[in-house]
Amino acid sequence: MAPATTSPAESRRLVGSRRRTEAPRRMLSPSPSPPPKKLRPMAEILATARYAVVERDDYSDMSCEQCGSGERPDELLLCDKCDRGFHMKCLRPIVARVPIGSWLCRSCSGQRRKKIIDFFKIRKCNAVEEKCASSQDARKRRRRSASLVLQKKRRRLLPFIPSEDPVQRLKQMGTLASALTALQIEFSDGLTYMPGMAPRNANQSKLEDGGMQVLSKEDTETLEHCQAMSKRGECPPLVVVFDSCEGFTVEADGQIKDMTFIAEYNGDVDFLNNREHDDCDSMMTLLLATDPSKSLVICPDKRGNIARFINGINNHTPESKKKQNCKCVRYSVNGECRVFLVATRDIAKGERLYYDYNGYEHEYPTHHFV
Repeated sequence: MAPATTSPAESRRLVGSRRRTEAPRRMLSPSPSPPPKKLRPMAEILATARYAVVERDDYSDMSCEQCGSGERPDELLLCDKCDRGFHMKCLRPIVARVPIGSWLCRSCSGQRRKKIIDFFKIRKCNAVEEKCASSQDARKRRRRSASLVLQKKRRRLLPFIPSEDPVQRLKQMGTLASALTALQIEFSDGLTYMPGMAPRNANQSKLEDGGMQVLSKEDTETLEHCQAMSKRGECPPLVVVFDSCEGFTVEADGQIKDMTFIAEYNGDVDFLNNREHDDCDSMMTLLLATDPSKSLVICPDKRGNIARFINGINNHTPESKKKQNCKCVRYSVNGECRVFLVATRDIAKGERLYYDYNGYEHEYPTHHFV
């Protein structure tokens, strides 16, 4: 039997019906492309890439990037990355000696200067607290000034008067921060008792041979007032400068009156016996006990403040003795020994501060002092 045939019109209808009822074919999706590669920023590449400086044939025209002067070429440090020059004294912190090996400037090394507020752990206070504190301080000053008028012979301590300009105060604290950083010393606003050294209970003023003078109530208020100002960032009007002969030294950045509290000598407290062979040149006597094994010293080689930068006089020359304008005094405060630096006369702005290193003992050699 012959197969059935369909007309062309019927064939078109069958094809059309299949097209309407057949499931649509799935389009094959293209293979997923890898995510776009994230490019590193140019600053990051330059910071980690190896560098090479093409040295010039002539460095006679080299000048300092800070001061713009080409004088004192023996003090110019050249950055091993950007080949720019910097005077050792123009850098902050100051570079006291030529570094061993390669040296990078601050821009090339990526170092950032620590904020003054964080460096000195300044406590921020709101306007209400500041107004309250200032009113309390004013009442204390009025009460102190009244007692000074009636009892001039008692010679009470005076609080330091900080600079009114906040920018000037930041500059003053910046010089101290630079000096401490240059010597790798951590700022300390009080005596510190570290493990392996003398404990705090060893600091007892009653052990002093011959007794120790007790800080009066009025002077204790002055001390607390100065400490409160320092925590608010209101520092004494002092700057730390670098001298080629004396090293780091302290200058007055404002008028300082006689009997003004300048600073407390701070640092690590240790037994004197532990430091007999120590080469630290800034140790301060804290306690001279009847039992020598209980005598204490302050060592500001790891932690300290501006007091460690105040230089001493030469005890062997009359000219050097005339430079003395402050003194070192030890007091008993709440049963503990403390060391204060106090002005012994009016100090003018720009005058350097000096005191006698041998105020209590004549064992410190000062014949080589300027």
